[in-house]
Amino acid sequence: MTNTDKMQKASPKPAPQLAEYPHRVAEIVRFADLDAQGHVNQATYATYFESGRVGMFRDPTLGVGVPGITFVLVRQEIDYLKELHWPANIVVGSAILEFGRSSFKVAQAVFRDGVCTATGRSTMVCIDKTTRKAVALPEPALARLREWKLA
Repeated sequence: MTNTDKMQKASPKPAPQLAEYPHRVAEIVRFADLDAQGHVNQATYATYFESGRVGMFRDPTLGVGVPGITFVLVRQEIDYLKELHWPANIVVGSAILEFGRSSFKVAQAVFRDGVCTATGRSTMVCIDKTTRKAVALPEPALARLREWKLA
């Protein structure tokens, strides 16, 4: 069997559904988000995903904030599935994939009209605001983050 045959037999992973993501943030595609080809520039997706993560961590009603600590982004991967154009209303879905001692992984996706246009994975590390060194995830934050596990 050739590599081409193997590739044709492999079934592609289905695109995620918005319902899988317990946290959602509405955004709009701005004209400034476009590149010379008329679609959303790939770098803009990092900003959309940032908006989703910040929405999770900074909403005071969600209870993730713990005095003296903060979360920093140490890794990000993005897979582009479909073009996205202006104008558009989009939703950024976010969920927690897994936990480490001081870190956790976030799964995210951008949706337009229910169709996934990109997925992303990020690694966040919990640090002490004063020392700027990694610290164990505090139980209050960990308890809330567990509620956002990917469905």
